[in-house]
Amino acid sequence: MATIKPFKGIRPPKELVEQVASRPYDVLNSEEARKEAEGNEKSLYHIIKPEIDFAPGTDEHDACVYDKAVENFEKFQKNGWLKQDDEEKYYIYAQTMDGRTQYGLVVCAYVEDYLKGVIKKHELTRKDKEEDRMKHVRINNANIEPVFFAYPAQKELDEIVQNIVKNQKPEYDFIAPNDGFGHHFWTIDDKKTIARITEIFASMPSLYIADGHHRTAAAALVGAEKAKQNPNHKGDEEYNFFLAVCFPDNQLKIIDYNRVVKDLNGLSEAEFLNALNKNFTVKEMGAEIYKPNALHNFSMYLSGKWYSLTAKQGTYNDNDPIGVLDVTISSNLILNDILGIKDLRTDKRIDFVGGIRGLGELKRRVDNGEMKVAFALYPVSMKQLIDIADSGNIMPPKTTWFEPKLRSGLVIHKLV
Repeated sequence: MATIKPFKGIRPPKELVEQVASRPYDVLNSEEARKEAEGNEKSLYHIIKPEIDFAPGTDEHDACVYDKAVENFEKFQKNGWLKQDDEEKYYIYAQTMDGRTQYGLVVCAYVEDYLKGVIKKHELTRKDKEEDRMKHVRINNANIEPVFFAYPAQKELDEIVQNIVKNQKPEYDFIAPNDGFGHHFWTIDDKKTIARITEIFASMPSLYIADGHHRTAAAALVGAEKAKQNPNHKGDEEYNFFLAVCFPDNQLKIIDYNRVVKDLNGLSEAEFLNALNKNFTVKEMGAEIYKPNALHNFSMYLSGKWYSLTAKQGTYNDNDPIGVLDVTISSNLILNDILGIKDLRTDKRIDFVGGIRGLGELKRRVDNGEMKVAFALYPVSMKQLIDIADSGNIMPPKTTWFEPKLRSGLVIHKLV
C-alpha cells in the first residue's frame, strides 16, 4: 500500500513565482539555462544548474558547482524568494497543454515504498546520473525538484481535487513563456481533507514513476543513507520522504519518442529498403510528413521521402508486454538487425527526439545532413506502461515522453 504525507513546502511568494519557476534541470543544457536565466537572479536555474554562475565550460559536476547550489538555495531563502509554509499541506498542481488540463497532487512519497517496489519503475537508471542527483540532494538537504508519478484513477480523489479547484482561488496561475503551457497551483489546508487523501493513497497497491527515474532513485537512496547514519532513526523523520507530483493515470498522455540515425551501416539506400521488406510492409508516402497511425506502424524519412513501415504478422508477440512494444520491434528488426546498433544507451550513431518537437524536427536533421534516416514511432499507452511495471519488466531506453514537463520551483521539500 502506498504511503504519503503532507509537508511544509518551501515556495516563492505569488508575485515572484514566474521569476523563480524553471524547466527541469535535465531538459536543457548549461548554455540554454544560462540564456534563460540571463538578467534574472531569482531563477531556480541558479540552484538546479548552478554552473551558470561560473565561466562557460565549467564542469557541472565540479565540487564548487554543488557548493554554489547550496549557497544560492540559502540566498533565496534569506532574501524571501523562497518561504516555508507554517503548516504541513498537500498541494494541487495542474498543467494545461493544447486545451487539456491534468491535475496532480503534490505529496511526499515514502522512501521505503521505492526500495520495496510499491513505487514501480519502467526504466533502468544510470549510476552516474543517480550519483549526480544524489550529491545535489545531499548537499542541499532538500528535494529541490519533484518527480512525476501516476496512480490508478480514483473517483473520490478526482472529486476532492475538483471541489478545491472550483471553490478556491489558485495560489499560482501563469503561462510559462518558454513552453506556452498553463501552470496552476492550489494549497490544501483542511486537515480532514488531508487525512482523507492520505487514507485513499494507503488503499493503492502501487504508484508508478512516469518521469524522473533518476531523481526518484537519488531521493530514495539519500533517504536510506540518512536512515543508516542516524543512530536514533525512528522512521518518521523528514528524510524518509521525498517530493512527488501524482497524477491519475487516465489524465496522462504519453507522446512519441523518435529516433534519428547517422548512417545506413554501409548499405546503399536500395539495399536498406530491400532489407526492410523482410519484416515490414514498406510503402512510399511522398514528401508530405507522414505520422504513424496505429501500433506497429512506423514512419521513416529518408532522402526527402516519407515511408510507412508496417510490421508483418509474426514479427512480434502480442502476449509479450515488452516484445509487443514498437520500440522493441524497431530496435530489434531495424536498428539492431539492419543498422548494427546494439546498445541504444551508448551508440553514438543514434539520437532521440521527443515528439514535442514534431516530425518536422526529424526531417530537418536528415535534410541538413546531420543524420541519414529518421524513424517516428506510435506512442506507448499508459496501460502498456503500467502492465510492464506490474510485471516487473523494464522498457527499452527512450520509450516514453511525457508532456508537459513539471515546472520546478513551485514547491520544494526540505529533508529536515
